[in-house]
Amino acid sequence: MASAPKIAKSSKTKNDALDEEAEGEKFIHQQDAIEKIDEVQNDIDRLNEQCSDEILKVEQKYNKLRQPHYQRRSEMIAKISNFWVTAFVNHPQVSALLNEEDEEALQSLTKVEVQEFEDVKSGYKINFHFAENQYFENKIISKEFHLTETGDPSSKSTPIVWKENKDLTKVRSSSGRKRSHSEQQESFFSWFLDHTDAGSDELGEVIKDDIWPNPLQYYLVC
Repeated sequence: MASAPKIAKSSKTKNDALDEEAEGEKFIHQQDAIEKIDEVQNDIDRLNEQCSDEILKVEQKYNKLRQPHYQRRSEMIAKISNFWVTAFVNHPQVSALLNEEDEEALQSLTKVEVQEFEDVKSGYKINFHFAENQYFENKIISKEFHLTETGDPSSKSTPIVWKENKDLTKVRSSSGRKRSHSEQQESFFSWFLDHTDAGSDELGEVIKDDIWPNPLQYYLVC
């Protein structure tokens, strides 16, 4: 009777050893599978990089081919008064940013152009051309989106030279005077001052990717 526990203990130890051996083999197989998956994933990543490079070359090619057509379109648009302000007002996302004075100021907007950089992925620039107006002195106001040397998204804009008491980004009293430099009001032109999140600038992306490719569709909205 005294030897029974020893036999059970020996059997248990043997089973534990077998389990550990099985677990060890399972671990080795898993590690081998992980290494092979990693090798395949590296191949996929290399193909994705190659694909991105080729897509970039195609985009660069067709950006150049589109330029003469954009120029012809701009010449035709210039013959239609208030084309761009109408397109902006008819666009649901842009119109939400416009107040009455913005619309009045944008009536002097004669041309909009989007310039994508040679390396399309590195950024773009939107130029707004204006005729003489009562609000600011600028003939061209631009906002540029680009990547810094560290690869972080950034943006910069043309400083707007406002005429006296005409700054649409500042709150004014009933007499027309600005109340305070710290008091800002919502305005389309406030967008030129906002550089907080250049990587996801919704208005810039809407103009570049939605309005610019076909502004006529928004001009014609009833």
